Amino acid sequence: MSQSSSSGRGLFSGNLGYVLAVAGSAVGLGNIWRFPYLAAKYGGGIFLLVYFLLLFTFGYALIMAETSLGRNTRLSPVGAYRSFADKQHPFLKIGGWLNAIVPMIILPYYCLIGGWIVKYMFEYVTGGSTAAATDGFFVGFITSNFTPVFWHLIFLGCTALIILKGVEKGVERASVVMMPILLILAFVVAVYSMTRPGAGAGIAYYLIPDFSKFSIMTVVAACGQLFFSLSVGMGILITYGSYMKKDVDVEKATIRIGFMDTTVAMLAGFMIIPAVFAFSGGDATAVNAGPGLMFITIPKVFASMGMGTFIGLAFFVMVFFAALTSSISILETCVSTLTDELKWSRKRATMFMFFEAIALGVPCSLGFGAWDFISIAGLSILDMMDFLASSILCPLCALLTCLLISRVVGIQKLIDEIKSSSAFRGENIFRFCVTYLAPVILTLVFLSSVAATLGFIKI
Repeated sequence: MSQSSSSGRGLFSGNLGYVLAVAGSAVGLGNIWRFPYLAAKYGGGIFLLVYFLLLFTFGYALIMAETSLGRNTRLSPVGAYRSFADKQHPFLKIGGWLNAIVPMIILPYYCLIGGWIVKYMFEYVTGGSTAAATDGFFVGFITSNFTPVFWHLIFLGCTALIILKGVEKGVERASVVMMPILLILAFVVAVYSMTRPGAGAGIAYYLIPDFSKFSIMTVVAACGQLFFSLSVGMGILITYGSYMKKDVDVEKATIRIGFMDTTVAMLAGFMIIPAVFAFSGGDATAVNAGPGLMFITIPKVFASMGMGTFIGLAFFVMVFFAALTSSISILETCVSTLTDELKWSRKRATMFMFFEAIALGVPCSLGFGAWDFISIAGLSILDMMDFLASSILCPLCALLTCLLISRVVGIQKLIDEIKSSSAFRGENIFRFCVTYLAPVILTLVFLSSVAATLGFIKI
């Protein structure tokens, strides 16, 4: 079982390892709380319908594009862009660096939130689930100056240890173990939630489209969720594509990744929406709690249920696995860039990113406590970093990738790369989406995100 290419670059062992690693990257915190929250806010069933339509066009094409670019060049984002950006399009080199910078911005605050999850998991293991469900527990925890930092270091340390083991023995092996467990736990919690008294109204709201609730913002929200959920525009898919063997069927792998990502998102909806409906007496607005849904509302829901402590523990273990597989992919992308561009060893690159995540993660944490007086455009330090990475740089990176492929690389070159191991039945969809549809949608998401944050529109 080969572990490296002829150039010494680490490779996934095969199709299964690649699919589970990328699915692990895609399945993260966005699936668990953001998907149910947006589905509830934008009409339940109609949101799902729009989401699926976008998944099989826009999402499919962007995963294929970034993955095949990585496999073709065998380079991380900076090198992949540089290998094609010619004298006529020098500005596109910036796209490679932007793709490299995004995960470096995301890693610190993502691991901070991962630490919050570890804290809640610890409470459920040690019998503190009742306290975790009380009013003020979450706010008291995140506004503490030192406790959140401790749990941040625990989660970050778990991520770094896996990365130090390399692509196959670390990233792939962790994903192969954690992804099946995550799916099983998600299914168990979803079944339990759907069988609670009063949950039927939540299931109906979640699944049955109500076209009267459709608006352009439904499309923007569904697209934004799909965009961020699939790890597009973060350099991750390019990096993981560079680890893919040439005989792996890119199209089949992409379809499986999309299926697993959507399955977890759907299960998250079945876990949360029926449970909150049952808990709130059928009030749909109770699901519209944003980030507080996972850490404030859901613990209260579990506390009101029989077997609530056990189900709550299963839920937070599942969320921990989802967050960890995503943080692994974020850190791996950073490490890949540093090893490729600076010729650092994997250990040196990992340790550099470990301390970078601490240096930026601590201010994010203190932004809710001692440094809460720091506000940028009305946003906390963490919210500002998330806005910069997710709402500005990610859409911009994906847009630049589409331009690189359609204007410089030539879309036929990537089609040939995909066809070298795939039948590629979706070639026409891919060509249309990358050339025309994706740039329009990405621009729409980018502009709507900026406008919403500045208060010009309400999303």
